[in-house]
Amino acid sequence: MPGVTVKLYSVLFKFLLKRRLEALIRSSLLYSNTVHPFGVTARPDDAVASVNPTFAAADGVATKDIHIDPQTSLSIRIFLPDTALATNLSKKSSFIDADNGAYRGYSPAIDRHIRNYRKLPVILQFHGGGFVSGSCDAVANDLFCRRIAKLLDAIVIAVGYRLAPENRYPAAFEDGVKVLNWLGKQAHLADCVVGGDFRRLDIHRQQIVDGFGESMVEPWLAAHGDPSRCVLLGVSCGANIANYVAQKAVEAGKLLDPVRVVAQVLMYPFFIGSTPTRSEIRLANSYFYDKSMSILAWKLFLPEEEFDLDHPAANPLLPNRETPLKYIPPTLTVVAEHDWMRDRAIAYSEELRKVNVDAPVLDYKDTVHEFATLDMLLKTPQAQACAEDIAIWVKKYTSLRGHEFSY
Repeated sequence: MPGVTVKLYSVLFKFLLKRRLEALIRSSLLYSNTVHPFGVTARPDDAVASVNPTFAAADGVATKDIHIDPQTSLSIRIFLPDTALATNLSKKSSFIDADNGAYRGYSPAIDRHIRNYRKLPVILQFHGGGFVSGSCDAVANDLFCRRIAKLLDAIVIAVGYRLAPENRYPAAFEDGVKVLNWLGKQAHLADCVVGGDFRRLDIHRQQIVDGFGESMVEPWLAAHGDPSRCVLLGVSCGANIANYVAQKAVEAGKLLDPVRVVAQVLMYPFFIGSTPTRSEIRLANSYFYDKSMSILAWKLFLPEEEFDLDHPAANPLLPNRETPLKYIPPTLTVVAEHDWMRDRAIAYSEELRKVNVDAPVLDYKDTVHEFATLDMLLKTPQAQACAEDIAIWVKKYTSLRGHEFSY
């Protein structure tokens, strides 16, 4: 069983969560007859981690924030591990700002004679929070993404999708697809800079073109990202978004080239349905996110006329799916022993395995919902072990040389 500290914190967490949900329900009346497409991606009372574009942090991960959609508040935080740089790219490199040590990135067109940088897999990460709270730059999410970036030796893109009730379904899901398409656009822009006619321009014109291109091309991704090794990672309700994005990636097919979703990780997904599972009955009042409050979150997320616990966004076990399960990419599912959502997540994994999709389940004993991502639990042995296990499995699909370990 979870310790006394976890139990006490769970009581406090539930109290604060209930107050927040009730406040959002009251405020949602303001949005019932109006449309706010710009939306919000964070709550004012959530603690956020400041951006740090240097490798000076103890974990050696640099970060930057980008607002990628002028029509909405959709934003991302990029996590770049220092392993992206070759060992001979020292602090004295021209790519490191001499004044503040920030890693500027660089234009491959200008520095085409330099080849001492590495291409890394790209992880699209979707945070939790019941669709109504959380953010890509929250302190806990920042720490978790840093850990994943180091363990997976990958670029992590944490997605700041729009929250409900200001923007209900399908806003958050569409934001996930937008980021995937943006990643593809970045890959094409980077390819134009590297492979186009810019190299044959004279110095003066090249500087003009590069100066213009810097406003469009994301230099960290252009220099270090390999979109052909893209993995989706969703936490709680973020797992629902990741699974939706995976389906849309399957439907898009080669239209997404060169982006290729090679796997997804669903961490204690926020699945539910009208017919309760055994765990939904036995653990309905479990730690942190009990079933009644989760239903409130779904009421805030789904439009009133569409509210149904068997909505496609909520229940993955519905028949007549738009995307056949056999086309879903390899899927790792993480569940906790004391989480009422566990049985439906396990059942979804079993359905995937029936059609020969690689879909293992990692079941952690004496753990609760969000045990590997919640602020007070991030530094526990279970949280560290979970991140390491995820890294082992994902590297089967992101390693250029393959990986010998398999669940």
